[in-house]
Amino acid sequence: MPELSSDKYSVSVSLVSLHEGESSVLNVSGEAIAKQSQLFIRYVEPGQGPQGDDVSIRTTLKIAGNELKIIRHGGVESEQSFQEGRRLPGFYRSPYTQFNLATETRELDITRDGRSLKVSLDYDLYVYEELSGKFAISLHIQEEPKS
Repeated sequence: MPELSSDKYSVSVSLVSLHEGESSVLNVSGEAIAKQSQLFIRYVEPGQGPQGDDVSIRTTLKIAGNELKIIRHGGVESEQSFQEGRRLPGFYRSPYTQFNLATETRELDITRDGRSLKVSLDYDLYVYEELSGKFAISLHIQEEPKS
């Protein structure tokens, strides 16, 4: 059967982020869109603003070959790119602050199994060329059965 040039399906996203011994977990539903050799995963992150108001952030993960890009819109605007062994530029903007950043990826492993995907990522985050922190992210994306 020939592969369609664009394919859309529902997914569950589980993201575990580890930073200086603290871990945070995000489990959300989203959608995957496969376009040729690229895969886009879109989901909404629930969030809270400084006054406790609900602020949602639309997140898109773009996976192409051995590169991952995380693009966020809404309460926060940011873009981070990851490629093993490289330092890549990005930015972060919110109503309260904005700055340029860079990610230096120590390890990036992307494993696709049909419509499931596992990504593990170790990187250093630089803000204004200063090391801001070391992060490890584990991401598991799985197709949700059609209801």
